[in-house]
Amino acid sequence: MGQKGFPLQSLTQKTNQYRVQELLPKYLKAFKKLRIDRAHGVAPHKPVLLISLLQTFQNGINNNQRIYITPELVALFKSNWNSLVTSNHDCRFALPFYHLTSDKFWKLIPNPGFENILQLSTSMRSFANLNAAVDCAIIDEDLFELMRDKKSNEILTQLLLDEYFQNSKGNFNNSTGGQQNLFDDIENKILKEPSEEYRQEIKKLLEQKNDEEIFLRGSLFKREIPKIYNNTCCISGMRIDATISISMVDACHIVPFSVSYDDTVTNGIALCPNLHRAFDRGLIAIDEDYRVVVSKTFREDETSYSIGAFEGKEIQLPKMRSYYPLRENFRWHRNNVFKS
Repeated sequence: MGQKGFPLQSLTQKTNQYRVQELLPKYLKAFKKLRIDRAHGVAPHKPVLLISLLQTFQNGINNNQRIYITPELVALFKSNWNSLVTSNHDCRFALPFYHLTSDKFWKLIPNPGFENILQLSTSMRSFANLNAAVDCAIIDEDLFELMRDKKSNEILTQLLLDEYFQNSKGNFNNSTGGQQNLFDDIENKILKEPSEEYRQEIKKLLEQKNDEEIFLRGSLFKREIPKIYNNTCCISGMRIDATISISMVDACHIVPFSVSYDDTVTNGIALCPNLHRAFDRGLIAIDEDYRVVVSKTFREDETSYSIGAFEGKEIQLPKMRSYYPLRENFRWHRNNVFKS
């Protein structure tokens, strides 16, 4: 029991509530006074990103002080942009993720080797460059506490809507419906769209420098292919059900994306990491009968982990025939990657 007979848990909750109330005015002021480019009208990028980030906390998608560039956050940013932004600004996720560092509560953590490039703001206009250079952002611990608190989260979100989207805030929906619609559309393309049609779409996205859309498609390819193969390596049969979000099976492009621009299901197979590397390096291939072919150009010790043990083994295929990998893709791999 605490003082005056109050349970300790109740006192802790009250203390946390008082702390949240003390912190809130500081960040309401910070959000109202965001350092924003106003040369061509108020740039909406930072408010949209912060609203999207608040949504990840409100909907249980995120509970981490470190903010990673995830498909969920990027998709929320895009869907909120479409709902709220009425100006002619370009929808660019990289801009606010980088430039929020000027608002002090946001710090970028670079990937090893990219420490210096983060100082070059012009290089961070590209989503691809940002994603390569940045591991994550870290928000202030106090702001993290407010974002986790349901009521404070709602107040901060409403402030951003009132301050920056007065005329369009009625379009905002705090659920993740817009994000899920975007995911569903991309998943449908990955599973059902003809490869040539998909390639043409990717080429248009590249011409438009729409790196965010390409990132989302690639991320969902990595999720969908293992699911289609029941999270099982199609060669070794390895399958691990983890109680936490850890993937032990990779989505592998048969013809590399850099060559094919193809994230459709017929250009993918599920492999455990060591066989994924062996496939990408041409140490194994798949023949016309969906059987494993092992290169003769390397030697290995005879162990239970030997790649050579899989010679001639038929791979496991998806239940739906329309999801089978195309033989012509395996043929390309044998002709261009496999070390025979």
